[in-house]
Amino acid sequence: MNWVLPAVLSTTAGAVDVIGFLALGGLFTAHITGNLVVLAAHYVTGGVNEPATLLAVPVFIAVLGVVTVAAAGFEKTRYGARRALLFLQAILLGGCLVVDLLFGPVADADGAIAVLVGMLAVAAMATQNALVRFALPGSPSTAVMTTNITQLTVDLAAMVRGVSEPENLARARRRASVTFPCIVGFMAGCAAGAVLETHFGLWALALPAGLATLALTLDALKRDGRHHPPLAPPEEGAASGIRRV
Repeated sequence: MNWVLPAVLSTTAGAVDVIGFLALGGLFTAHITGNLVVLAAHYVTGGVNEPATLLAVPVFIAVLGVVTVAAAGFEKTRYGARRALLFLQAILLGGCLVVDLLFGPVADADGAIAVLVGMLAVAAMATQNALVRFALPGSPSTAVMTTNITQLTVDLAAMVRGVSEPENLARARRRASVTFPCIVGFMAGCAAGAVLETHFGLWALALPAGLATLALTLDALKRDGRHHPPLAPPEEGAASGIRRV
């Protein structure tokens, strides 16, 4: 299992999530669980007055549903669902930058422009979750680090004990070799995104937009190289100069 693409996607998710949290009034764009917690807390303590938080969960579900349906159609195209979903994610994250360029800087986290940027980022993360689910089979999550840390801990414990069947130990090593880069990538994305947002505001979204473009490029290079058709064998007699009539 190749760890590079999942690690790049994890870095993207970490950057998007922390930038949204810092610049858009505590919005979690990649961590829907966090938005559910915020919604519940606000409801119990005195009402919800943050439109982006209210919209994040239904927008995530709606985009995920649409992308799931579309993925079956994408799979029938020349490049498959993975390329199409990577392209869609890059477009959505690039859209965040375009909106900020045209209408920014965003001063009000509850304003229409901030909400639009936030929902584009949420849509991008919904697309990434669908991508991992349908086009990267066997890959760990690139946005939910609780699951990844749990799985990595279980696999490391199994390797340390060394009492399982050889096949199970080999499987645990393979999982750990992909899960660990995803966790490191997510943390690196969070750190880099936080630093950039502190200095450049929403322009920090250039980082995840660039990473999404990198992921698309990596997939194009890998899959195009893999699917080049073999050279046709020479016709019988061609090597000896015989011409067929």
